Amino acid sequence: MEESKGVVKHILLAKFKDDTPPEKVDEIIKNFANLVNLIEPMKSFHWGKDISTSNKHEGFTHVFEATFESLEAVNEYVAHPAHDEFAAASKAAIEKFIAVDYIPT
Repeated sequence: MEESKGVVKHILLAKFKDDTPPEKVDEIIKNFANLVNLIEPMKSFHWGKDISTSNKHEGFTHVFEATFESLEAVNEYVAHPAHDEFAAASKAAIEKFIAVDYIPT
């Protein structure tokens, strides 16, 4: 794996279970966005719903992006108790997800 030098983007693609009520999805997104206030290494958070017309999304419906100053900061975020609590509370509503970290060039 490449050594982290500079800003790291943490991307999460998620598919919520079909039976998850929209209010629950909204609550999860609100709680995810609030992590930026609870976890110092997390510098920013953005999200959106898939709007692709190419039908290549493989069922993923939501995209989440967090910005960190380094790969070490991402690791600190992942190990943070607030992240653990959020992940545990959200797990039942999410059918599948993929997480990717990259350094913008």
